[in-house]
Amino acid sequence: MKQGVADITTMFAPHRNLSDQINRNIIRSEIEGGVYLKDLPQESELEVVTRNRGYTLKVLGDGQALISGHPEFCPEPVLVRISGSNWGGSMLKTAYLGRGMHLEYRHPKYRGPIVTSAIVDIRLKAA
Repeated sequence: MKQGVADITTMFAPHRNLSDQINRNIIRSEIEGGVYLKDLPQESELEVVTRNRGYTLKVLGDGQALISGHPEFCPEPVLVRISGSNWGGSMLKTAYLGRGMHLEYRHPKYRGPIVTSAIVDIRLKAA
């Protein structure tokens, strides 16, 4: 297991009220790995690599983070609210960053959410 990625001791059991696709997505997110932001100490720094870019996040707690790495939205660290990650649609796994999923955050200068390309890797930077 890579440093910073949560160890899952209880796996999700498919729910009969959810579609097969949603059940598959949730199970896949647990298998591929990720991190719940609430499980990280404040001031933790993450390197999040997507298909197109590398981002640095400094987790500040309560869903807030300083993010940098995108030439237009965050070339320098900017305070954002991390919504979580999604599978390329409207269903969001809140306060969670998962491999194979898309990071979604709210930027103070833009009206809607900003959604990245799929996350390839998540690493906790050494303190």
